[in-house]
Amino acid sequence: MSLNNLARRLDLVTLQVFVAVHEEGTLTRAAAREAIAVSAASKRLQELEDALGVVLFARQARGMSLTPAGETLLHHARRMLYDVQKIGLEIGEHVEGMRGHVRMLANLSAIIEFLPEDLSRFIAAHARVKIDLEERPSDGVVQGVLDGRADLGICSVDCDVRGLTAVTYKRDQLVLVMPSDHPLREQATVAFAATLGEDYIGLHSQSSIYRRTQAAARSAGQVLRLRIHVPSFDAVCRMVQARMGIGVLPRRAYELFGQPLGLSAVLLSDAWAQRELLVVTRGLDTLSPVSQLFYDHLMAG
Repeated sequence: MSLNNLARRLDLVTLQVFVAVHEEGTLTRAAAREAIAVSAASKRLQELEDALGVVLFARQARGMSLTPAGETLLHHARRMLYDVQKIGLEIGEHVEGMRGHVRMLANLSAIIEFLPEDLSRFIAAHARVKIDLEERPSDGVVQGVLDGRADLGICSVDCDVRGLTAVTYKRDQLVLVMPSDHPLREQATVAFAATLGEDYIGLHSQSSIYRRTQAAARSAGQVLRLRIHVPSFDAVCRMVQARMGIGVLPRRAYELFGQPLGLSAVLLSDAWAQRELLVVTRGLDTLSPVSQLFYDHLMAG
């Protein structure tokens, strides 16, 4: 099929229906979400398959699942819909006097440790640029950038960046956080393996810190005695304060949340306790001028 013919037969409403069918799992739920009749949604889907010359969904008793061709289209459809939304937002911002819009995803460590100061300095110099920031686990940051839901992201070096352009943003150090009267508090450093007899407060299972501590325990031939999962750095500190166990946090997070609670911290001597955060993009050539400006700011910092 020629490019011109394909462009004439693709439309945004049909692509929205296609994405909705994938996300909802059935034609009925997708039609309800998009506020159109089931018959109209079915007709659009059939016309889309006819235009492309491929089957996009496997129809099953329990719903509809994407074929390999459907997976390929999903990637492009999401990016096209996102780009259209972005056009509307950015044009609207110019009407309102705004001079650009940057969408970014970042993991918790970046948001707590480094981004507040970097964002503050950037906004001070570019007051009319709008930055939307959303927190996600590192794997979710990568997926969001791949899907075109963000211009750039910040994730842990531990995760698979899956072909994205990745550059070092910051480095940090993990520390062991404990009550102020804990026997280890006077040590300059401590090896993680020497603490595995203790109960631990863990971050959520998708966090890179949790994964590192689990991997380190396995390497030591031991099991991490996890008492509870919590969603945030401050929650780890509150649980440590309540003597539920000890925890591993970035040093900056301890300084912000642990020190005010009267907790102590000791540097971990393990090599894996030195961490690296990455800025990821789909490629510098995909960035808008204002996103490139913000990227350069992050790299300079």
